[in-house]
Amino acid sequence: EIDAQVIFHWSRLGKASLDRRVLRAMAELPRQDFVPPDLRAYAYADSPLPIGCGKTISQPFIVAVMTDLLDPQPGDKLLDIGTGLGYQTAILSRLAGHVYSVELIEALALSARQRLRQLGCNNVTQRVANGHQGWPEEAPFDKIIVSAAPEEVPPALLDQLAPGGRLVLPAGPADHQQLLVIDKAGDGTLHRRDIFAVRFSLLE
Repeated sequence: EIDAQVIFHWSRLGKASLDRRVLRAMAELPRQDFVPPDLRAYAYADSPLPIGCGKTISQPFIVAVMTDLLDPQPGDKLLDIGTGLGYQTAILSRLAGHVYSVELIEALALSARQRLRQLGCNNVTQRVANGHQGWPEEAPFDKIIVSAAPEEVPPALLDQLAPGGRLVLPAGPADHQQLLVIDKAGDGTLHRRDIFAVRFSLLE
């Protein structure tokens, strides 16, 4: 994510506050361990920060909201697209049963693996691959989260979402992106909610 300018209303989430489980996971994880050493003093600033390879770590507000919208549960099998240095992945690992995380850039994936291992995130499996394709060998997934924006929702991700599952992602052209929640009913019917406007880097 390169930036996220958000006009936010709690009513768009349909609730008065964020899930305490999400806030507790974020409070327990040392965010400074997921940014370059020279930026650690800014780790808790509510803004995205560069992590190398032209990528950033999302601002805490966006991470909290997207995680809350995803509603990860202890037994869930999750797909996380866009590992980066692993901050979002680490939070999900505290909240779900198992996290399968995909990162396109090998250098970031390797760095994330080391950080996640040091923090004891043993319920995470990683691969270096194109996020558009998801992880078909491990599908279906109860929940899917994407940390970069495709112009259109990738069909593969919708296919890999289990009935009763949920997909949270930014999508749309660069100047008109929306944070989306897509729920798949038991019969495969999809229901989409537009949450608010965002600006993310493109899903490559």
